[in-house]
Amino acid sequence: MPDLVLFNGRITTFDPDLPEATAIAIADGKVEATGSDQDIMAAAGDAVTIDLAGRRVIPGLIDSHTHIIRQGNNFAMELRWDDVPSLADGLAMLKRQAQRTPVGQWMRVVGGWSADQFAEKRLPTIDEINAVSPEVPVYVLHLYDRAWLNKAALRALGIDSHFYEPFVSGRLERDEDGTPTGLALARPNAQPLYALLDMAPKLDFESQILSTKHYFKALNGLGLTSALDCAGGFLNYPDDYGVISELNRRGEQTVRIGYQLFAQRPLFELEDFRRWNDIVKPDQGDDYLKCVGAGEMLVASAYDFEDFSYPRPELPKRMEGDLRPVLEFLLENRWPIRFHCTYEESAHRLLTVLEEVGRDKGLEELNWIFDHGETISERTMEWVARLGGGISYQNRIAFQATAYRDRYGEAALRDVMPVRKMMASGVPLAAGTDATRVSSYNPWLAIHWAVSGKGRGGDVIWAAENRLSREDALRHWTAAGAWFSREQGRKGQLMPGQFADLAVLDRDYFEVAEDEIADITADLTLTGGKIVHAKGAFANHAPAPLAELPDWSPIPIFGAPGAPKAA
Repeated sequence: MPDLVLFNGRITTFDPDLPEATAIAIADGKVEATGSDQDIMAAAGDAVTIDLAGRRVIPGLIDSHTHIIRQGNNFAMELRWDDVPSLADGLAMLKRQAQRTPVGQWMRVVGGWSADQFAEKRLPTIDEINAVSPEVPVYVLHLYDRAWLNKAALRALGIDSHFYEPFVSGRLERDEDGTPTGLALARPNAQPLYALLDMAPKLDFESQILSTKHYFKALNGLGLTSALDCAGGFLNYPDDYGVISELNRRGEQTVRIGYQLFAQRPLFELEDFRRWNDIVKPDQGDDYLKCVGAGEMLVASAYDFEDFSYPRPELPKRMEGDLRPVLEFLLENRWPIRFHCTYEESAHRLLTVLEEVGRDKGLEELNWIFDHGETISERTMEWVARLGGGISYQNRIAFQATAYRDRYGEAALRDVMPVRKMMASGVPLAAGTDATRVSSYNPWLAIHWAVSGKGRGGDVIWAAENRLSREDALRHWTAAGAWFSREQGRKGQLMPGQFADLAVLDRDYFEVAEDEIADITADLTLTGGKIVHAKGAFANHAPAPLAELPDWSPIPIFGAPGAPKAA
């Protein structure tokens, strides 16, 4: 017998035998049945029933490439510019936040925005940032292109004309006297941007737990119920995974996470993976938190950063020699892998090594993942498919459209990230955000880009033949995502036996005007049959409110994408 029934809805199931239903029965965290109101309600018994009043229901969204664990640890400290319409508004937010930030804390805007979205169509200057916050330290990150540290932040870190830059690459801009101006540049990669942010104050353990719960709340408010976590720079295993592990132990996760391990020490990657293999194995964990593989960085020399304002980086000649022993170890120990690859030129070299190493090691059985692929060719797509891989694509180009156009031209921009060609190749394909630094964590911005072809500036950047139907775009965020964590048949579809992860949308995705897609949120979200978010007509079903964030946190004042904002 079901314990919960939703009826009188328009339910997109992605079940090939019953693609749309009006009612769904849920028992023990899984879908028991879908069908007509009459059939499902006849078997409802004593179940709690919720009238959907004709609303659209979809499977819970799955982000196939994000950095959810790292962001959870930091969410409470960050002021988000993801949906801010002008630079003037963003600077005003900083000025207001400066008045409420206590001594010992910083203000930080850590990516997720683009100059393209601003009315002014430009980046801030360090003088503007200093003007709005002369005393409170500020760190502002623009994608993985550059970061600004105001004078107060430089003072707090002891950065002056005598500062020795310990960065492998990238640099601090200096004035004619050799004094750092506060501008840090990722040339050719983002190592200094990671490092400088890592020097800023951190939350204590319990505050990180609360921060992560509030981040999950924001994601649930957008209908997201699962994510593949790709770790990231300065997120060290197992030290920085204590928060998410504790949330899992307490049974307080509201987003399912499959995590990959990301090499942190250039030239010592093999040593790290050997050590991690003694601690954890792929698929170790439960339905809410488990290790699913290695990547997206396997070795530093194979990482081609996606700063389109800068020329394409050439992978060093030693890359193949660095990568081969790491791949051999991982495949011999049956670790599924994923690797970051932006450019066609990089893909050819990476896949050559992968094919050589994987030939006799069962690579095709591991559901391995090729990430990004903005400029890859049809030959490369077919190569990935032949080796048994899948492609996880994201909307990073929507944030860098102007930079890409300026460097490569309008024609190249209109054919970048060729998703429809990927679909035609037959390769498994799923979507994600790569949040929260090079893009926003809001999945509806990514879905809007895929359907409309529009960048964050509102202009069409994608040729019509590259754009997706609404059904295909949604499929890449739901049913298709399960393959990437080897959970096919367990999630991503609303059909008997699968997890009851779903979202009731605030408007009908299939009927609203195209530009409204970006504004969609969830009125009701379930993870494992449990209501984890409810608002509007369903507010009486809302879970107990979370403990409040510290009163200096930007989140209660400015909100988060998809969450109500204070007046």
